[in-house]
Amino acid sequence: MLKNLFATKSVDKLIKESEHGEHTLKRTLGASNLTMLGIGAIIGAGIFVLTGTAAANAAGPAIVLSFVIAGLGCLFAGLCYAEFASMIPVAGSAYTYGYATLGEFIAWIIGWDLILEYLFSAATVAVGWSGNFVSLVRSLGIEIPAIVASAPLAYDGTNLTTTGTLVNLPAVFLILVFTALLIIGMRESAKFNNLIVVIKVAIVLLVIAFGFQYVNTANWKPFIPELEILPNGSTRYGWSGIVQGAAIVFFSYIGFDAVSTAAQEAKNPQRDMPVGMLASLGICTLLYILMSLVLTGLTSYKNLNVPDPVLVALTAAGPSLKWLYFFTGIGAIAGLASVVLVMLMGQPRIFYAMSRDGLLPAFFGKVHPRFNTPYVATIVTGVIAAAIAGIFPIGLLGELVSIGTLLAFVIVCAGIIMLRHTSPELKRPFKTPFVPLVPILGILICGYMMLNLGFDTWMRLIIWMVIGIIVYFTYGRKHSKLRRQNEEQQAGKIPVS
Repeated sequence: MLKNLFATKSVDKLIKESEHGEHTLKRTLGASNLTMLGIGAIIGAGIFVLTGTAAANAAGPAIVLSFVIAGLGCLFAGLCYAEFASMIPVAGSAYTYGYATLGEFIAWIIGWDLILEYLFSAATVAVGWSGNFVSLVRSLGIEIPAIVASAPLAYDGTNLTTTGTLVNLPAVFLILVFTALLIIGMRESAKFNNLIVVIKVAIVLLVIAFGFQYVNTANWKPFIPELEILPNGSTRYGWSGIVQGAAIVFFSYIGFDAVSTAAQEAKNPQRDMPVGMLASLGICTLLYILMSLVLTGLTSYKNLNVPDPVLVALTAAGPSLKWLYFFTGIGAIAGLASVVLVMLMGQPRIFYAMSRDGLLPAFFGKVHPRFNTPYVATIVTGVIAAAIAGIFPIGLLGELVSIGTLLAFVIVCAGIIMLRHTSPELKRPFKTPFVPLVPILGILICGYMMLNLGFDTWMRLIIWMVIGIIVYFTYGRKHSKLRRQNEEQQAGKIPVS
């Protein structure tokens, strides 16, 4: 039994299965499209909301260092992802990599874990997008009734209560529109994403360029505020606050790994996948650092614990930057929209890969005969994400996302070390440098950030994983194609490949 649980699928077999048969995806994406997908996934709530929250509640002006730490953790994990993506250019991201290195059961754990990242992240960000959209149209004199523009449930950190509203309709609408777009095709979705990315990056650059002209360097002093002990016993500021800030802003980086889910749709995945992931990560880290310097330079970090910190910082600069207000609102909406699009793109490809291996029902692996997209998995993802976004509040959803992503990063880093020992002969178009140092650093940094996410978050992860294990043993293991093939080989019914 244990042998079957931890049975691995060879890299050659994974690639062969992805290129032949009826369940194949169309290769339409180049390096530039993959880079734009990465930027589309990363630049969103982090740069427009979390920068201010983390500065005010954790790190002060040293939030810059928090972004560096979080970025380093993602860089080390990204280098490991890049080696896997160039070596195994197959849909499924960390799930597929886990299947090749750590075995079926661990691969299932990763796949189940990635649902927290992609499906719940799409719903979370859609709720955030809805709030920004309602505020923007209100500024234009259009009022969307709250009864159809906010969640019918509220979360106070412990209990769920009703609010009297019906549904968060803008969030539902956004998800359903993007679901339809993703069914039509990856090329069309990528073009739309490219347009959104150009808009939001241009607006971010405007804020940075004009904001730096009004920075008051006195707001950066002290750069690392003294450690404070709060009434509840927790702390903020100091070096520990910088690490806390890194755990908070890590949510800002969630999504760069979604590029790896599109490996089976890349024209030249061995070259383009590493470029797409690492280039998008580097560009976004630079933008985050510059934006955090501007925000904490325009006003005191203590004023940034608000839903719209960019607007607060611009207001502090006086009327000179008032013309940027509207553009900032457009940038926030565009930024959040592209994150939803890329997350909705990633999840169906995880379902597709797990279905291909028999761990999920076969209908998840159906490919549209005309559009060559996993349309059934996309529809299921869109409907579930829309239902979650329409009913649940953002606070409850957001807590589930970061820890799931960090766990996936840790497992991918461990997989690189293991595969270097078990299969050193495999062709690696891109090689993670300084192995095992880089993956070990990735494990340590991501693991340390996991420890800073709190007991409640850990309990939700454990409960989610227990549910996943039950699903695996009641369905996945029984229908596993690899298990069936291994049993037939052991019985002598088919030759050993």
